[in-house]
Amino acid sequence: MTHALLTKLGLDNHPRVITDVRGDETPEKDNVILSMNPATGKPIAGVTLDSKEDYERITAQAAEAFKEFRKIPAPKRGELVRRIGNAYRDVLEELGSLETLEMGKIKAEGIGEVQETIDIADFAVGQSRQLWGKTMPSERPEHAMKEQWLPLGPVGIITAFNFPNAVWGWNAMLAAVCGDTCVWKPSLMAPLTCIATNEIAQRVASEMGYENIFQYVIGTDDIVGESMINDKRYPLISATGSCRMGRHVGATVAKRLGKCLLELGGNNAVIITEDANLDLALKSTVFGSVGTAGQRCTTSRRLIIHESIADDFCDKLVKAYETVKIGDPLEDGVLMGPLINEQSVQAYEHAVKSAKEQGATVLTGGERITDMPGELAGGHFVKPTIIRVPSSNELPIAMEETFAPILYVFTFKTLEEAIDMQNSVDQGLSSAIFTGASNSAQRFLDPSGAGSDCGLAYVNLGTSGAEIGGAFGGEKDTGGGRESGSDAWKAYMRRQTCTIGFGDTLALAQGIKFE
Repeated sequence: MTHALLTKLGLDNHPRVITDVRGDETPEKDNVILSMNPATGKPIAGVTLDSKEDYERITAQAAEAFKEFRKIPAPKRGELVRRIGNAYRDVLEELGSLETLEMGKIKAEGIGEVQETIDIADFAVGQSRQLWGKTMPSERPEHAMKEQWLPLGPVGIITAFNFPNAVWGWNAMLAAVCGDTCVWKPSLMAPLTCIATNEIAQRVASEMGYENIFQYVIGTDDIVGESMINDKRYPLISATGSCRMGRHVGATVAKRLGKCLLELGGNNAVIITEDANLDLALKSTVFGSVGTAGQRCTTSRRLIIHESIADDFCDKLVKAYETVKIGDPLEDGVLMGPLINEQSVQAYEHAVKSAKEQGATVLTGGERITDMPGELAGGHFVKPTIIRVPSSNELPIAMEETFAPILYVFTFKTLEEAIDMQNSVDQGLSSAIFTGASNSAQRFLDPSGAGSDCGLAYVNLGTSGAEIGGAFGGEKDTGGGRESGSDAWKAYMRRQTCTIGFGDTLALAQGIKFE
């Protein structure tokens, strides 16, 4: 299966990929990283790392390519992106399966992620004919004013392991129609997905005569990451990862007066009122909390439910959790795969232990799985977990984001109390309410800002599963960035105000006379 997949995607004889690896030992080269299968704990392939010299060469190529690519009319750049989207359609299942193999999300989610990149490519094609500015009246006679949006430059794209294809797609497809070149630094836990994804995009670009538009640099944070965020040749750094990482990236880029697009952590809550459709809420909560083994930034981590229905709902939730099939994520019918590595399992165990010490009760789960069959015995599997918070609603560990399938259950009396609880964490990415009352829904979406303080707010939907038509991102420690739909393209361009005089006399603004 693995060899056939690598062959289909052109990785079996790729100069950067070493397929002859065994055990968990890095090949006899200092510049090789192993891509590990989290479902088995065994290596898939080795990938050679880039050096500082490689980084300099690739960055110089991106900067040089930008000078010509920006001159290509935007609709023509849109045609490039359209063809890239079609190329991904040709390998949709294979590329999605590679994601599953490399980071452990179930196959349906892996394919769905690649579909998301295809969708954003379609969206970007339309945007390529709508990169418009405004015209405005001038206070001076015989003058005209307008604003226009211009290509920004090479964009550095730093992605995390959990969405190794789509997050790059959100950035790269829009950046390309805006006239920017892209250099991608992927997570070292998902280098194969990066290589396969980028090679397809650049192959299409090369066929159209555009070289070095899409490039990648696979390297360590100290050699590649620090170089990129300190490099003035990148006017924009788009970084996805932890809040800790984002603070460092944001501060470093700000020192050189560059721009940042940050998509960081989330500690997302689902509010369920007593008049909600509980069947719908149950299904959405299970998917939101268990999907991708809790390794989404939009994972449902806190359930805030009205006290009158909490006991009965928790009983149903426990039964639903215990039916979740855990196993090989490439296998049909499996609903949850492994965590990415042993460190993630340990973080999961630490969170569960801390919750118990802080007075919470584990309703189901709370343990790593040690009896997986066959090769899966070496995988990083845990049980999806529900933890009931004490009636005081005080649980410090729940204020932290643990990238694992742990759901903390809180109770509330009034909707105002529930919204305050939801907004009490440092992050502000995704939020949801299930209610049958229009007043409750509107209070949650209060246009004064007194409702949800998150960048994403859903009514009768879970916290996961954003569509590409709306800009994706969050507030507070989530970073404030916006990617994907809406007017997110503006992040990849610079605005210029243009004033044109077409008379023969000097006219100054604010009525100033200079004779």
